[in-house]
Amino acid sequence: MAGEPVVSDQAGHQSPPGRRDAVRNYHRVLDAAREVLGESGADASMEEIAARAGVGVGTVYRRFANKDALIDELVRLSLCEALAVAGQALACPGGDGLEQFLRGLGALFAAHAKYAHLLLERSADGAAAREIRAAAQELTSRALAAGTLNPGVTLGDVMALVWAMRGLTETAGEVAPGTWQRFLDIHLAGLRSPGPLGASPALPAAKGSFPGRP
Repeated sequence: MAGEPVVSDQAGHQSPPGRRDAVRNYHRVLDAAREVLGESGADASMEEIAARAGVGVGTVYRRFANKDALIDELVRLSLCEALAVAGQALACPGGDGLEQFLRGLGALFAAHAKYAHLLLERSADGAAAREIRAAAQELTSRALAAGTLNPGVTLGDVMALVWAMRGLTETAGEVAPGTWQRFLDIHLAGLRSPGPLGASPALPAAKGSFPGRP
């Protein structure tokens, strides 16, 4: 879900050249923004992004009024990707969907690790975030019902794992990009283990936004 789809005309007619150029430039700008923001962070300029995309800076400003609008679009697209991950996980039978959901989110976090801090500065509240949280709740409930989680595990525990995995991909992504997978394997084993859990209260599931800051 990397951007706007190109809708083909009926009866095999192609989109007008101007429309094709606009869509191509849109994707070029987004790809360049991901690269430049990953390298320069908040100091990245629209001129630098335009140069990396191979388009004029006016082309960038025609689509995005400023850098904040461009980052907001990256946030929107990342939420769309997370929604797709959630949808695929919900289609899994029994209690298997939660693991697929967590692995999908880990891969998503890793893909955006270089500029994740900029995305997380934006609010993730809204319909998409609520849908993702509802999916996490449903998948956790299914896993508990299927016996693939310790019965004492809560949605708050799952969300704490998500936040920890996100933080790990952001801090260790370039040095050890696959570390999050081992981290998740270890914690999934812990979530499945039988027996009493610690006496400390679970993290409130409603705390924070998803997949933004806790």
